[in-house]
Amino acid sequence: MTGAWPTRLLILWTGLMGAAGVALAAASAHLPDATRLASASTMLLFHAPAALAALLLIERGLVQRHLGAVAAAGLALGASLFAGDLLARHYFGAGLFSMAAPSGGTLMIVGWLLLGLSGLLGRR
Repeated sequence: MTGAWPTRLLILWTGLMGAAGVALAAASAHLPDATRLASASTMLLFHAPAALAALLLIERGLVQRHLGAVAAAGLALGASLFAGDLLARHYFGAGLFSMAAPSGGTLMIVGWLLLGLSGLLGRR
């Protein structure tokens, strides 16, 4: 995730996460019983800028490069998986797969921990 293309793809991905987060926030405000959509929106809108910030920290040399990149990808993937499962449950009545939301939540937690660790380790 440290090359130009993986970084650009993650930036695109986080942009899509942000757009989806705003759309889900609007949907949750107008649809009845849309608490899952509100939760999905929150996860996307919190973790998209966090993943982008991780990329900036890498660029500035404030975190260990490879670990920071894995953390950024984990934040984005985890939030997307968590939100995707909530969306599937809301609109289709079934999740993406067994344990999808907990897996996404675990990825987000690990992403945050790795981001902190990458800052502690610093640039190598």
